[in-house]
Amino acid sequence: MSEAEAPGPTAPSAAPAPGQLLGGCWSCRILSGGALLLSGAYVFNEARKVMRRGGPTSMGTVAQITFAASIAAWGLVLLTDPVGKSQRKT
Repeated sequence: MSEAEAPGPTAPSAAPAPGQLLGGCWSCRILSGGALLLSGAYVFNEARKVMRRGGPTSMGTVAQITFAASIAAWGLVLLTDPVGKSQRKT
């Protein structure tokens, strides 16, 4: 008997759908999005401290500021949850 002819139901997957990982849990989105926003603010402030002390603006400082902006943007995306909210024009 081959696998295609094997009788029996297949067990349903317990994993959530790929797009619904945080979609159903508002408190999870608030917690993780807020944590990412705060961590982005922390990284930005640490980079700005060097600049406020009169230190040179190096590529490392620019990279830190860019990284902080990307962390904060990721937090905003989690908070606003834009996936699935746009409607297709017909």
